[in-house]
Amino acid sequence: MGLATFYRSHTCDQLSAQNVGETVRLSGWVHRIRDHGGLLFVDLRDHYGVTQLFFDPEKNKSVYESAGALKPESVIFVKGRVNARPKQNVNSKIHTGEIEISCEELIVDSLVPSTPFPIADEIKLPEDLRLTYRFLDLRREKLHQNILLRARVIEAMREYMHSQSFVEFQTPILTVSSPEGARDYLVPSRVHPGKFYALPQAPQQYKQLIMCSGFDRYFQIAPCFRDEDARADRAPGEFYQLDLEMSYVGQEDIFAVVEGLFVHLGKKILGKNIVTPFPRITYKDSLNRYGSDKPDRRFDLLLQDVTSIFTSSTFRAFAENTKPGYCIKSIVLPDSASKPRSFFDGIETYAKQLGAKGLAYICLQENELKSPILKFLTEAEKSNLKQQLQLKSGDTVFFGAGKWLDTCKVMGEVRKHLAIEAKIIIPDIFDFCWIVDFPMYEWNEELRKIDFSHNPFSMPQGGLEALNAKDPLDIVAFQYDLVCNGIELSSGAIRNHRPEIMYKAFEIAGYTREQLEEKFGHMLKAFVYGAPPHGGIAPGVDRIVMMFAGENTIREVIMFPKNQRAQELMVGSPSSVTPKQLRELNIIIRDPEIKEKTTAPQSQP
Repeated sequence: MGLATFYRSHTCDQLSAQNVGETVRLSGWVHRIRDHGGLLFVDLRDHYGVTQLFFDPEKNKSVYESAGALKPESVIFVKGRVNARPKQNVNSKIHTGEIEISCEELIVDSLVPSTPFPIADEIKLPEDLRLTYRFLDLRREKLHQNILLRARVIEAMREYMHSQSFVEFQTPILTVSSPEGARDYLVPSRVHPGKFYALPQAPQQYKQLIMCSGFDRYFQIAPCFRDEDARADRAPGEFYQLDLEMSYVGQEDIFAVVEGLFVHLGKKILGKNIVTPFPRITYKDSLNRYGSDKPDRRFDLLLQDVTSIFTSSTFRAFAENTKPGYCIKSIVLPDSASKPRSFFDGIETYAKQLGAKGLAYICLQENELKSPILKFLTEAEKSNLKQQLQLKSGDTVFFGAGKWLDTCKVMGEVRKHLAIEAKIIIPDIFDFCWIVDFPMYEWNEELRKIDFSHNPFSMPQGGLEALNAKDPLDIVAFQYDLVCNGIELSSGAIRNHRPEIMYKAFEIAGYTREQLEEKFGHMLKAFVYGAPPHGGIAPGVDRIVMMFAGENTIREVIMFPKNQRAQELMVGSPSSVTPKQLRELNIIIRDPEIKEKTTAPQSQP
């Protein structure tokens, strides 16, 4: 690495005992200052590391006095001699811990006033304060390393993709609005009044068209934009994904490439062996066993179906949930039967907050069942429960009942809550799995119609024959998710590349032939001229880095993230624009509080 001789001959992590006696130049930020009564010690920090400086009034009084006026985060340049630290003062925590610099020259480039928060100490701070001063927050060690980790992950992704004969292309950022998915971010066109571009929610259509154009393997580190609310594992507004597409493949071909990617990342980034192949779990099995299509498999506590035990029960709360489309699910929590009543009340309160009507439980203590609901159950039902669930002394069984999907989801959340309470989640492992066979359609209760459930461009399993013969709600698609530790890292699909199948698939979801051609005529045209069978997936870069960094929120691995309200506080976006800009875009703001200041002429559309 070449260095400018005026500012530095070395970075702040390069010097060691081998450099003792050399005269060097260093530059950076003042990290910490320690006055030891007659000697002044300064930790100097740059992007690479930290080096200890010391200033001795006996050797250079003016330099010592200048150093005495320094403040943390001031930018300084120093020249000095590399000395070995006394043995008892060696700092094994830093690379330069064996040496220190006896400073002969000091230039203060920027004397900084007090910062809004300390940089050297990793203390908990209000998020909005951190985001407002993100340029300072990024100097803090943990966040700084997270951003470097992100860069290494992206570099390793590109390295692997090139090794697998993928070619990187860039797709348009200004594109067309799609009726499916989340809300689009719309960009008004100045030269086409009344018309709008949309920022891409994903390069879905373009990458399929790339396959139709004769390219075989495509990828890009793609920015995606969705106007949706924030949550811990999702950034509002924008995110990045490793977008890839392949021709002449089935889903197992996609799985092999992606599993190879994570083996590569595991070795290169984590120094760990990622075990493959990842288990394949059907969507229905995942909900039945884990209560989620994003299962965390680092602990057991599987959901078990006990519906059949209560088909003739006199306990109405259970019996009425044994009809078709309903179920009774249970979770057995070991070593919990002796917990206080407040524990069980707390779990029930949590379930009710999730939408459950209640959460029954039965404890087994010294081979005796105990529960508020026990009086409603027959001896046969109690015996069947003990036998089917293989209950042991100390176990507690929690029950949820209701519509199948709703009950599975509630009990899935209860499962995770119980695991956290019981502290049984195994840390520091990465448990990957594929969720496959997603339903092609779902019933939209609000609109009273059938909708696509996942990705409208997916190939239905069974093709046109399945679309013509099956109940739409029984059709599964070649759609798949990659999940790790309860986090969905990626969604993908084998694409519907046959025009006649696409017409029928959209017809079932309520689209006319004309509507399909209006919105996706370019896709249909490309397919008519010969499209290869193709498929792809798009692992989320932000979520992968979050997982590798061991962070709980995605904002800890994004350089300039937006807050929960989709605001970027450092630069102040979103912001107002001038009336002139609005007139150029033919936009009228109808908010009464700012209408008079920003309204465009009424004659414009």
